[in-house]
Amino acid sequence: MKKNPQSIAEQLAHFSHKISYPYFSKAVVHEAKRRLMDTLGCALGGWRSEPSKIARKMGSRVKLKEGATLLGTTIKTTPDLAAFANGTTMRYLDYNDTYLSKEPAHPSDNISAALAVAELVNANGKQLIEAIVIGYEIQCRLCDAAALRPRGWDHVTYGPFSTALLASKLWKLSEEKTVHALGLAGNSNNALRQTRVGHLSMWKGVAFANAARNGVFASELAKLGMTGPAPIFEGEKGFMKIVSGQFDFPKLNPKGPFKILDTYIKYYPVEYHAQSAVQAALDLRKKIPKLTLKDIEGIRVRTSDISYEIIGNDPDKWHPKSRETADHSLPYIVAVALMDGKLGLPQFNTRHLNDPKLQKLIQKVKVFSDIAHSEAYGEKIGNTVSVKLAGKTYSKKVEHPKGFPKNKMTDEEVEEKFRRMAEPLLSKKKIQEILDCIWNLDQLKSVRTLLPLFTVEKKK
Repeated sequence: MKKNPQSIAEQLAHFSHKISYPYFSKAVVHEAKRRLMDTLGCALGGWRSEPSKIARKMGSRVKLKEGATLLGTTIKTTPDLAAFANGTTMRYLDYNDTYLSKEPAHPSDNISAALAVAELVNANGKQLIEAIVIGYEIQCRLCDAAALRPRGWDHVTYGPFSTALLASKLWKLSEEKTVHALGLAGNSNNALRQTRVGHLSMWKGVAFANAARNGVFASELAKLGMTGPAPIFEGEKGFMKIVSGQFDFPKLNPKGPFKILDTYIKYYPVEYHAQSAVQAALDLRKKIPKLTLKDIEGIRVRTSDISYEIIGNDPDKWHPKSRETADHSLPYIVAVALMDGKLGLPQFNTRHLNDPKLQKLIQKVKVFSDIAHSEAYGEKIGNTVSVKLAGKTYSKKVEHPKGFPKNKMTDEEVEEKFRRMAEPLLSKKKIQEILDCIWNLDQLKSVRTLLPLFTVEKKK
C-alpha cells in the first residue's frame, strides 16, 4: 500500500487499518453499546417473522462447528450466511436506528456482519466496538457524499463497502487486501430502488442483510487471495460513473470525530421521517375533546420533500396490504396513531391492516410537501399534523422526535425497548444477563460468550 493513499478505496483501507479503540471517547464507546443493545433488541422482536424464519432456514443448511451463530439458536454457519440471517431479524421491524443525509440509511444494519466475523475470529469486546464504529462511519460518510435514490439505486448499495471494511478489520487484512475486498464488494452488489416503491415486499427488510452477506463474502475472498476491480470508485466504469455520480469524499481521521454520535435511535417502529408525525398525532389525540373517528372531516400532514417522496406520495401508501408497506406509509401511521392513541408493534398486525374503520380514516389523510420542513431538514426532522373536526382545525408541529440527537432516548428507555422486544422469547434473568454483558462490552474477553445468551427459551 502506498504511503499516501490516492484512491478512495485506499483511503478507506488506510483509515480502517489505523482506527483503534483507544482513540474512542467515552461517548463513542457508550453509544456503540447502546446501538448494539437496541439492534439486538430489534432482532429479538423480529425473530419470529416469516422473513427471519426463511433466512435462518437458509443459514442452517450449512453447519460449521466453529462458525457464526444464527441468533436465537445454537446453530453455527458461515459468517456471510449468519450476517444475512441475523441482519434480516434486526431489520424486519424497521425499528433499528437511522441516519438521514443526502441518502438515508440504517447504519445499525452493519452490526450483523460485525457480530458474525467477530465471533468467527474470537474477537474481544473492544474489537467488536471498533468494527461497529467503522461500519457506522463508512456508511454515514457515503450517505453524506452522494444520494443514490434519485438515480434509481437503493441505500443498501453502500452496505457492501461498509461491511467489507469492518470485516477486513476484524480479519486483520493488510491494506492491500482490504482494497481488494472493497473492489469485490462494490463491483457486483448494486441494489435497485424498486425495493421501496409501490407495494413493499419482504425484501424491504432483507435488502441490507443481503448487502452484509455480500460484504462479508467479499472480504473473506480477499483474505484468501482473491483480487478485485480497481479503482472501484473512480474507475472508467466504476461506482461513481455508473451508480452514484461524482462526489468528493472527506479525509477520514482514525481519531475521530465519529458519525455514530450523529445517528438516531427509533422510539416508534416506523420509518424515521414519520417519528415526529406519530408524536404530533398522539398529542392531538389527547387534546382534541371527545374525538370520534367518524366525525373527523379531514387530516393534513405537512412534511419535508424527502419524507413526502419516501413515505407520503405513492398511492399504495393509502392502501397498505403488508406490514412492510404500512410502516412506510405516512397516511397509515398518522391514522392508526389517531385511532388507537398509541403506536407500537400491534398497530401493524393483520387485524389493523384489514380494519375497515382504519381504512376509511386513512382515506381522509392528505400529505403535502412543506417548504419550512424541507429547509430545516437535517437539523430538524419535522411534521405538522392537522385534524379538522366540527369545523375547527387542531394542529400540532413536532420537529425533534424522541430519539433524535436533540431529544435523545435515555439509557433506561433503550433498556426498556430491549426488554419489551426480548420478553416473549427470553426469561427476565437472561434478559438482565444480556444487558449487563452489553453495558460491560469493553471488558468482554470473547464475543463468543455473548451470542449463546440469546438462545430462545420460549418457543411458543
